Amino acid sequence: MSAEDTTPGGEPALDAELVTEEAAEAAAEATAGDGSTGALMDDGTEAGAEAPAAAAGDAEPAAAPDYQDLYLRSAAEMDNLRKRARRDVGAAEGRGVAKLAKELLPALDNLDRALAAAEAAEGDEEHTITRGIRLVQSELAAALTRVGITTEIPLGAPFDPHRHEALTQHPKENTAPGLVIDVYQPGYVYGDTVLRAAKVVVSA
Repeated sequence: MSAEDTTPGGEPALDAELVTEEAAEAAAEATAGDGSTGALMDDGTEAGAEAPAAAAGDAEPAAAPDYQDLYLRSAAEMDNLRKRARRDVGAAEGRGVAKLAKELLPALDNLDRALAAAEAAEGDEEHTITRGIRLVQSELAAALTRVGITTEIPLGAPFDPHRHEALTQHPKENTAPGLVIDVYQPGYVYGDTVLRAAKVVVSA
């Protein structure tokens, strides 16, 4: 060993290249030990450190609600609700009218029978009293007509078991079978609903 290979204190001098390699290995081990996996850039920052920020910046913003579509849907739902409410109210009104009419029809029948008997009685040829009562009866029948209740007298019409009640059958000359030849009691109809079937005699 030459004098240049020793230190002034007499200790052997370290090779400069060997020292540099050992320092690099120590630095690499220190980096691996603290959990860092990215390589260092020239400016000292770790490569890939800006990747999450860049990815967050590239995310598209949430789409704004389509208020026009929401408005149209709400308007359609409200329109359907109004239509349904009108149908329900109409159905309830119809049921109420039908129920009231069914209660009144027997009274109308009795009033008609009483008037017919009074008009057939002797001693009152002008029928002054019965004319007044008949007027009241006509007004009551007109009130039923105004709310949609009509009287059905199917004389001469084909017998319909859904609308007529056959009391009996009789043959009638020059009349085809299955026709109504007499009406004992008129029927009443409310729209498509038969409140009371007409009581009839059918040709045989």
